[in-house]
Amino acid sequence: MTDTVSTPAPAQAKRGFNWRRWRNHKIASPAFQSWASKFPLTRAKSRKEGEKLFDLIAGFVHSQVLWAVVELDLLEATCDAPQTVAVLANRCGVPEVRMEALMRAATALGLFDRVGNGYQLGSLGAALMGVPGVIGMVRHHDVLYRDMADPIAMLRGEKDTELAHFWPYVFGAGAAENPEVAERYSLLMSESQTLVAEETLRTISFDGITHLLDVGGGTGAFLAAVGKACPDLTMTLFDLPAVVPSAEARFAAAGMSGRTTVTAGSFRDDPLPQGADAISLIRVCYDHADDTVRALMAKIHATLPPGGRFIVSEPMSGGDRPERFGDNYFAFYCMAMQTGKVRSQAEIAALMTEAGFADIKMPRTHRPYVTSVVTGCKPGAT
Repeated sequence: MTDTVSTPAPAQAKRGFNWRRWRNHKIASPAFQSWASKFPLTRAKSRKEGEKLFDLIAGFVHSQVLWAVVELDLLEATCDAPQTVAVLANRCGVPEVRMEALMRAATALGLFDRVGNGYQLGSLGAALMGVPGVIGMVRHHDVLYRDMADPIAMLRGEKDTELAHFWPYVFGAGAAENPEVAERYSLLMSESQTLVAEETLRTISFDGITHLLDVGGGTGAFLAAVGKACPDLTMTLFDLPAVVPSAEARFAAAGMSGRTTVTAGSFRDDPLPQGADAISLIRVCYDHADDTVRALMAKIHATLPPGGRFIVSEPMSGGDRPERFGDNYFAFYCMAMQTGKVRSQAEIAALMTEAGFADIKMPRTHRPYVTSVVTGCKPGAT
């Protein structure tokens, strides 16, 4: 069976390589590009490919336009009624001619509609406002942009990136000495966790779980969402001391204090709280290196009872089929953070298996650009 599968592979690879080489040389020919743009049967595809190529070339400018729109609060300013360029320019302290350029650029990107002699928020811009956490992500992108200004230096490990200092809370309990940093991180994470929780709840069932421990749960946005969907669930949040007050306040406001315990500690150095029959890691693994994740998964396996469930939910790589969000945005974001990396579902599953988990499942989420999910179970009777 193995020989039958593996024997023809080299020949197939060789044929594939030769075809791609011919194709690449043909498409890379300026003469071919000129012909394809005029020939009736190829000009539509040629135009589409050209637009995609130019989107790649201009992508950095698109991101900067988006950042300017968010920083100047133009989404909110144009939500209810169209505004003239003069009004927006005066509001933002930007010369009219340049505000006109910004609004035209953002309209071309679909964020605004041209209405009369002014501009009003478009459907894509409204969607941007309605997705929790996205505005917060865009607001701190000036840090990522500076790190990506020299991507080759970052790839070679020659650059001391700002993101590595922006998120010190992620990397250890020392950030507990700086509550402002912890609060800034927690605010952004809690906003985005709402969307992650929604997608996770759509993807997997929490039926049969009586007590859920969320490790590295921040201010409790994920647990609060799960607790609302599962009103009989007992919950424990485990994270660094700096986030405990905010988490306790969230659960109190949600009326969940009676069934929720918040325990301070570091999963690197402290034992995990006992008593849960399920443990979740929500947007935790990609913040850390393989050795840290291995140690944490081993600790989770030791903490769970036989039959206990393990849930990992976070943005992931597409693996053998790279995806734009996981393998592009989050991969380089993690690289700039200098400690973690984006992994595929298969890589997470392999780490789970190595830790001793079985019955690994890798369901497909409806919005993989938000999160992907991998679940496992500790072998033994429930």
